[in-house]
Amino acid sequence: MWQETENALYRKFSFKDFSEAFAFMTRVALAAEKMDHHPRWTNVYNTVEIWLNTHDAGNVVTEKDKKLSQKIDKLV
Repeated sequence: MWQETENALYRKFSFKDFSEAFAFMTRVALAAEKMDHHPRWTNVYNTVEIWLNTHDAGNVVTEKDKKLSQKIDKLV
């Protein structure tokens, strides 16, 4: 579930292993590139954390972030 925190949408994802986490990140990267909207994220082994906000809007959550979060949910 996405949470709004510190002017960003945040969600933590856990996978079976690093390969699954990296494959998920690849899918997200392709979707983000199509939208020209790129996440701030981290990956440690099987965990991916993502923060979404819109830099050109002053680092706040916008409709663009909500749309990307919905696309990401479909990629899990």
